[in-house]
Amino acid sequence: MKLYLYGHTYKYAVEQMLLTLFPAERPEYPEGKPLGDRMEIRLRRGDRFTTAACALHLEGSCFHGRAAVRNEALTDPLITDRKCQRLVKNAMYRAALRSGRQKPVWGALTGVRPGKLLCGFLREGLSEQEAVARFIEEFDVSPERARLCLDASRHTLRAIDSMGPRDVCLYVGVPFCPTRCAYCSFVSQSVEKSMKLIPPFVDALEREIRATAAQARALGLRVISVYFGGGTPTTLSPQQLERVCGLLEREFDLAPLREYTVEAGRPDTITAEKLAVLRRHGVDRLSVNPQTMSDAVLETIGRRHTAADIVTALEKVRAAGGFAVNMDLIAGLPADDPAGFSRTLDAVLALGPENITVHTLSLKKGSRITLEGAALPSAAEVGAMLDEAGARLRAAGYEPYYLYRQKFMSGGFENVGWTRPGYANLYNICIMEELCSILAMGGGGSTKLIAPGDGRNIRLMDPKYPLEYVQKIEETCADKEKISEFYAREDA
Repeated sequence: MKLYLYGHTYKYAVEQMLLTLFPAERPEYPEGKPLGDRMEIRLRRGDRFTTAACALHLEGSCFHGRAAVRNEALTDPLITDRKCQRLVKNAMYRAALRSGRQKPVWGALTGVRPGKLLCGFLREGLSEQEAVARFIEEFDVSPERARLCLDASRHTLRAIDSMGPRDVCLYVGVPFCPTRCAYCSFVSQSVEKSMKLIPPFVDALEREIRATAAQARALGLRVISVYFGGGTPTTLSPQQLERVCGLLEREFDLAPLREYTVEAGRPDTITAEKLAVLRRHGVDRLSVNPQTMSDAVLETIGRRHTAADIVTALEKVRAAGGFAVNMDLIAGLPADDPAGFSRTLDAVLALGPENITVHTLSLKKGSRITLEGAALPSAAEVGAMLDEAGARLRAAGYEPYYLYRQKFMSGGFENVGWTRPGYANLYNICIMEELCSILAMGGGGSTKLIAPGDGRNIRLMDPKYPLEYVQKIEETCADKEKISEFYAREDA
């Protein structure tokens, strides 16, 4: 869609709202006189109010939206910038709704972390009822999504109260999988094509672990959570898992550790020997992720296992003992429908995992689904899947403990982690709500350093691809010095 900005340069805010309202459109910024279907978005500061106005031109008709704030609310440059971006988004949102666009379930919200906003209201001293009312009023969120947010925010506030200023989480990224799923855009290599890269990758990872641990020791950081992600970390052999877990144990002080999670998402990578290694090193939470319990859908998305293999893998995990289990599901997969998703819920609930994470399919640019196309359930069907999941999980004793949104999600919905009481995963809360620094190691790992006071943060990105990661390990290890530089500024 053609976009014309007057009195401001908030392109990112405009493009976020465009994606929410018109997901098939891409932004254009043409020169010259405005013509054709377009949005004209103006921002003007008057004597008493700062006002955003949007004129949406569609098929010869024009629809208007406005939003305003009193100038005395614009107290400093940061607050001014945030409020003006919100004005621009709200003006666009109101114009679009007047044109007949269907109201999104998350209203005018565009960010990935809606819980941060509701938590902010609660931490200002508002009651839960007041915070939810303000959340709905300011962002036009549906009551059902506001309730999801409130439930997750309770877990966030408990996590905040339990943490200290020097607490951090560790992330270890292992970017290998048995095969590549059709919906996947993660930087993961199929071991069918890259088995020879695993040994040098593990060698490089050991070097980065030592470099990161040296920073943590020097700064007196407390490791409260470890999370192995990927890819599928259990693609590594038992011996390789032993090397990595043993080194983490020796290099970091894990005495304060409150949880230790490993993604064992593919049942074809789970063996009794690997489980024994993980338990020996204190791993107490595993993700065994079916995504669906339909063999037809599994075949469509490129998984070389069956639903029965998931059951067998979970039996191995339960026999090993000592693991809480998370199981991921995806609503909106190709070849699925609400009836099939309901059968998946039946099967997973019967297995009794401590956590169930319900994702909405996100159409990532690098995924095979996006590149090759696929017949997907409609937004209404995805909504029906999520509604049923929420109702049935609550009835089974689960509650939402974290949630987030992504770009290009079917129907503009959300991903929600559900937990039985006492099994909320602290790492997921910390990373989604930006509660503490995450020190990341491994291919595609993203270290995020969070300032406890004002939430200021910086990222340090590891090379994405395994070969690139191995080749650039010297620079990656040297980059860890920036962790000390960040904390030195915070301590000054």
